[in-house]
Amino acid sequence: MYSLDVNFLKDRPAYQKKPERKGGIALKFPTGNFTPVYVGVALGVGLPALLGVAWWLLQGKIVELEGTIAQLDQESKRLDTEIGNLNKIKTETNAIKGETQALVTVFDQIRPWSAMLQDLRDRIPKAVQIKSIKQIAPIAVAAGQPPNNPAGGLEITGLARSFNDVNDFLLSLQQSQFLKSTETRIITAGLVNAPLSASVGQPLNGVTIKPPQVVEYTIQSSMNDVPASELIRELEKKGTVGLVTRIRSMQQIGVIPK
Repeated sequence: MYSLDVNFLKDRPAYQKKPERKGGIALKFPTGNFTPVYVGVALGVGLPALLGVAWWLLQGKIVELEGTIAQLDQESKRLDTEIGNLNKIKTETNAIKGETQALVTVFDQIRPWSAMLQDLRDRIPKAVQIKSIKQIAPIAVAAGQPPNNPAGGLEITGLARSFNDVNDFLLSLQQSQFLKSTETRIITAGLVNAPLSASVGQPLNGVTIKPPQVVEYTIQSSMNDVPASELIRELEKKGTVGLVTRIRSMQQIGVIPK
């Protein structure tokens, strides 16, 4: 037979072995996932650093932009000065162009009397005489209306053998390049005694010679307002060499269009 020897004293608390201490306090660390902790620490440390770096870069950019703005302000002032000078030069140039154009316009409206008198000599019929030629004020087309031609007009008076001769002279003047055909007309025409010399007018053997009758006329016309540069050929035919030379010189430099 076997006998069981059970010692129940070892199970009592008094007999339990206590753990041995090895000279220190034992620390117990929590266990589990530490990632949120690490992220929080990284954000707490890194975010202020990033903000500091960003602020430093922003300050540098602001200083750079302020320098650029100052430079642009100086450039803008310089450009404003140059624009003002250019506008002044442009204004002076336009004034000079205006004065030049005014002078050219006046020059281009010149009608040499030598050319006009030569034109009249070429057009007068043989049976017509001219007593006087004078320049008159611009002729008004209709009563109460201002004249449309500031160049003025001509008034020609003289004698003709007949009314037909006066009409022929009128038609010839209406073909002139220096006069306006629509404003060339007969103002007066009537029969008068032909002027005789003193020797012819004396009675001969008691007989008085009666002078023949002729037509005394007055013709008025307006000068043509076509520029002289468009009458170069006609001026050349009438021998106006000086004016033609000047006009062609101005055409070469572009002051007067060709």
